[in-house]
Amino acid sequence: MKICVFCSANQQIDPEFFAITEELGTWIGKNGHSIVYGGVNQGLMECIAKAVKEAGGRTIGVVPMMVEKTGRTSDYVDVEIPCDNLTDRKQLMMDQSDVFIALPGGIGTMDEVFTIAASATIGYHQKLVILYNMKGFWNQLIALLDDLQTKGMIRGDWRQYIKTADSIEEISRLL
Repeated sequence: MKICVFCSANQQIDPEFFAITEELGTWIGKNGHSIVYGGVNQGLMECIAKAVKEAGGRTIGVVPMMVEKTGRTSDYVDVEIPCDNLTDRKQLMMDQSDVFIALPGGIGTMDEVFTIAASATIGYHQKLVILYNMKGFWNQLIALLDDLQTKGMIRGDWRQYIKTADSIEEISRLL
C-alpha cells in the first residue's frame, strides 16, 4: 500500500511528535508499505522517511522545484517525483497514494488534508484521510468540523471523508 503522509517540516515542535512519528514510520516499513510524502529533509517529514527506510520500506518524495533549489530534499527519498508547485504536488500525491495520514502540521498540512477530503466529497476518489491525533493535536480541528457540521455547512457527515485515530492500532484497523 502507498500511504501518503502529510506533516510538519519544522524542527522546533514537541519532541514526542518525533518519537510517535518514528513509531509510525517503523510500522509502515515493517508492514511492507511505502510512503508518499513531501520529500523535505526537515521536521516530521525527515523523521518519517528515515524510519520507513530503516524498517525496509520505500519512500516516494514529491518535491517542488523550490525545495530542490534550496537544497532541502531528503537523502531518504528512494523515488523523487519533481513538480512545479504545491498545487501540482497535491495532485501527484493524490494520484500516487492509496490512503492519506495527517500527522501534526500547519497550514500546508491542513491544505493537503482539505484538498484530498474536498476531492472525495465531489466524487473524484474514495480514498481515506486519517487525522493521526497524537497527543490530541487535531482536537481543535475536530471540534471545528463538528461545529461546521452542526451549522449545516458540511453535506453529509465529515467523518465519511476524514477519520481520526489516536494510535497506530487504530490506524491499522482503518486501513
